[in-house]
This record gives sequence, C-alpha cells and structure tokens, in this order.
Amino acid sequence: MNSKKIALIGLGYVGLPLAIEFGKQREVIGFDINHPRINDLKNGIDSTLETTKQELQDATHLSYTTNLEDVKDCEIYIITVPTPIDKHKRPDLTPLEESSESVGSILKKGDIVIYESTVYPGATEEVCVPILEQQSGLKFNQDFYCGYSPERINPGDKEHRVTTIKKVTAGSTPEIATEVDELYQEIITAGTHKVSSIKVAEAAKVIENTQRDVNIALINELALIFNKLGIDTESVLEAAGTKWNFLPFRPGLVGGHCIGVDPYYLTFKATEVGYHPEMILAGRRLNDNMGKYIASRVTKLMSKSKIHVVDSNVLIMGFSFKENCTDVRNTRVIDIVEELEDHNCNVDVYDPWIDFNVTTLEYGIHIIEQPVKQKYQAIILAVAHDQFYEQGIDSIRSYGDKNHVIFDVKYMFSKYETDARL
Repeated sequence: MNSKKIALIGLGYVGLPLAIEFGKQREVIGFDINHPRINDLKNGIDSTLETTKQELQDATHLSYTTNLEDVKDCEIYIITVPTPIDKHKRPDLTPLEESSESVGSILKKGDIVIYESTVYPGATEEVCVPILEQQSGLKFNQDFYCGYSPERINPGDKEHRVTTIKKVTAGSTPEIATEVDELYQEIITAGTHKVSSIKVAEAAKVIENTQRDVNIALINELALIFNKLGIDTESVLEAAGTKWNFLPFRPGLVGGHCIGVDPYYLTFKATEVGYHPEMILAGRRLNDNMGKYIASRVTKLMSKSKIHVVDSNVLIMGFSFKENCTDVRNTRVIDIVEELEDHNCNVDVYDPWIDFNVTTLEYGIHIIEQPVKQKYQAIILAVAHDQFYEQGIDSIRSYGDKNHVIFDVKYMFSKYETDARL
C-alpha cells in the first residue's frame, strides 16, 4: 500500500495540508497550475498560513510541480480543487472538470482517482467519471476506479486540523472503498468513517454546511426581529443558552468557500430531480441579504446621530470571510462595501490578515495599510480578528471623527462600548 505514489491536484487551503501529511509517510507530488504558489512552496512559504515552514520541511517525501508530466507515474490522484458558484448561484464545476480532463489524459490501468471537492450527490459519477473515461479511453470500475472523501478543513482553525477531524471515505467498489479508507487511516488520527457509496459521502458533506447555514439564518432572522423590538440579541441568546440543548449559534455574515456555497449545490440537484427546496433557499436568501441589512442599520444610525451619510468616511475593519484567516473567497463583507458605496460613502477597508493584491484582483477594492485617526464618521467591526480585540475599543474609537458611530457585527465588545450591534 505504502508503495503507491500519490499526486495531490490543487494545493490550496485543503490540498496542501493533506499533501504534507501524506508526504510524511510516502512519496507525494503536489501539482498546481499556479506557478507563484509552487515557487513559494519550494521556498518553504505558505501564503494561506495554514501550514508552517517546519511542517513543510517535515514532509520529506513531498515535492511540487506545475508540469502534468511529472505526475503521470502516480497511481493515486487526489483532487482538491475548489467548487464555487456562478453569479446566478449555480454550481460552477469548471475547476473540477478541467482537473478531471488533466488527470484523465495521463490515467493508467489500475489507477484510483479520489475527489475531495464539495459537490452535489452524484456529481463524481455523473460528471467526473465520463470525463476520465473520455480522456483516458479506459473503462470505469474495470480499468480505473474512483473514491470520494470530502474535505472538512476549517481555514484558520489551528485546533481542528486535517489529522484531527474524522474523515468520511467511499469508493466506487467495495474493494476500492476499503483501499481508500485504509489510505486515509495512515494519516487521520481521529479515525475514518467508511460509507456505502460515493453518493452517500457527497450528500453527507453537502448537508454538513447546509445545516449550519439554516441554523445561522434562523439566528439572523431573530436578530432582525429583536432589533425591531429594541432587544439586545446577544442578551437573549445568552439567556436561552442556559438550557442544555439550545444550540450556540450567533448572527452574522455567512460567506466563505463552504457554508455560503454548499447549500446551492444541494438545492440545484434537488430542483433538477423535481423538488423545490423551500427552507434551505429561504435561509440562503436571508443570509445573503445580511450585508445590505448591516449597511442599512449603519446609515440609519448615522442619520440618528445627525451625521450626513453622503460623502461620509466609513471604515470597515476586516474583510476575510472569517476571523484570523487570509481567505477572502465569497466574503460577504463585500456586500457592506458595495451597499455603502451606493449611498455615496467613501469606504476604507482595513484587514491585517489579507493580501492587498488578492482583494484588488478579485473584488476591485483597495485595502488600506492603516486607518487614519479622527477621519471616519462610521466604523464597522465586520470580522473578529484577534488584532482588533487586542487593539481595544478606545484605540478603535480614535479612528473616528468628533461625531461618529461604531457598529459591532461580531459582538467583539460589550453593548455599552459600541453604538449598535447586530
């Protein structure tokens, strides 16, 4: 088993930690089409900050390449490319299809292709397998095989790492399912959970984040109601949380590469087979509108404080999709920015975690290096980075003009220290 060489296709937030762990045990080649990313990794630099230089060094059997020819001798291909949605909230399988085409062009008899990307139930066998067959000229489950083991990595989480999160595994035949399961058992200290089919594993993954999304949508709606009633949401949630079975969710922006995306994969497939999901899509609509709602709350707060909204200076602190993380994929902070700009506000965004070039390229906005003191009429605490906690509310208030308001999206400070909270 250990003799089989692995090719890890895609070295982002998911692929790299996985490649490192396997690279401690057996020969692994990490493949990515991003040349600067490969050059950085060869120099011991991980721009995602998901791994350390020491961890990269510990993976003594791991090498990197941008050349597909370098991985043609591998026998196991693990694909960890992103699966985003398009502007119409429909699954965009382009990265998955292109990686399947690449692997299919070098596929050999006896090879196993394992997918980790989040997809709707059936996607591996309905979309990916035909591409592999077409490109390779080989027969599925006769000449080559597939597995599925959904990623569960939480970007920025230093406690729940790839090895300490239980791994769901599946294979296209019972024998391959066992081989895939044993493969992951080599590195996953938390253990594995082998399921009966690839579709079951795909469905398990997509509902994990759908469940969180729906739960957060409920809390977001409660926050909207409590604001109308003049009640502090956190106080209500703390009181309700004293009951043993009350779930500890908090309101906020729901973005990122998983929670804000995965439900659309499930609803797409549901609609395709003739069922119109109601609760899931309702939750999605509510969560997708939270950025606009926050912007509306802030402008109303400014008006009540006799602050002229048009041409005002607004500071948004935090842009990544979650705290202590460099990942800006599907960040919903952008919704606050765009809504405030529609009100003709001058918006500055400050985030010490992220790459300025990435935000400019992906979102067309400029991240400032440091906020200006006494400049802003409104300050929005959008992401709960540790640096902002450590900075303290008094220091943050120093960025404000003589007359200013602070809106705390993430309950970073007490209700007495800010002007309003979600």
